[in-house]
Amino acid sequence: MTNLVSYNIQYGTGRDRRVDIDRIVGEIGDADIVAMQEVDRFWTRSGMCDQAQAIAERMPEHHWVYGPGIDLDASIRDADGRLHNRRRQFGNMLLSRYPILSSRNHLLPKHGLVTQVSMQRAALDAVIACPGGPVRIASVHLAHSSPAERLAQVQRLRELQREAAYDGGVLSGTGPNWREAGLPTPMPRDSILLGDFNMTPDDPAYTAMAGPDDPNYGRVTTFDGYLDAWLHAGGAPDGGHTRFEETRIRRIDYAFVSPGLADRVRGVRVDEVADGSDHQPLWLDIDL
Repeated sequence: MTNLVSYNIQYGTGRDRRVDIDRIVGEIGDADIVAMQEVDRFWTRSGMCDQAQAIAERMPEHHWVYGPGIDLDASIRDADGRLHNRRRQFGNMLLSRYPILSSRNHLLPKHGLVTQVSMQRAALDAVIACPGGPVRIASVHLAHSSPAERLAQVQRLRELQREAAYDGGVLSGTGPNWREAGLPTPMPRDSILLGDFNMTPDDPAYTAMAGPDDPNYGRVTTFDGYLDAWLHAGGAPDGGHTRFEETRIRRIDYAFVSPGLADRVRGVRVDEVADGSDHQPLWLDIDL
């Protein structure tokens, strides 16, 4: 059985408002596959730390990839005037005990809002060589301000799932200049989406992802859609909360699995004790 965890780490800022990457790693470091959101690189709020590199150094037995949504200039010149190119980034990360064969960072639809913060969101989609064969696993972060923007992003995720059946992945076909061991990489149809979707189950974007709720038959999921692993594993419809606020609690972090993986789900749980972020880690146990 493979243990996966999704964790929006809020750039390592815990309930005590202290930034602590060691605490984050301590809460999820024994997972086989980790999907993180809100990972900083070179922001003042997180001590100008390259958090992706810092996390990777603390998890040396995990392969890793990083995909920014926000990418800005943070270059500096040293005392001798030499340029040090740096990018101020904010995005998603995947770490895996198993090789990450390939990855793609999909920038999701963005709406230009006027009075609310609107940031570029992304889905970092990787092909991971799991023990039973390659699986696509993505770390996802959707819009928080605009329901219309979030719905467009979910629709794009569904499109990506359909496209995976025929687009060939990061490299396909043959050519004399592209012959390396293990190429071309596979592009499996089986897929898991982990992340902060910023939607509750009553959001139209949730229905677009998981299918409409029929009073007689429950969620009606198509083969190009996804199942909500929390519900599929028997979780209470009014449970699974991952965001605890003074005024309310919400279920906004999810593990969605494609139908071909549904029978392999063994359990989903929320770590309600972790205090390294303003979200709680969501764990998925699945045979991969």
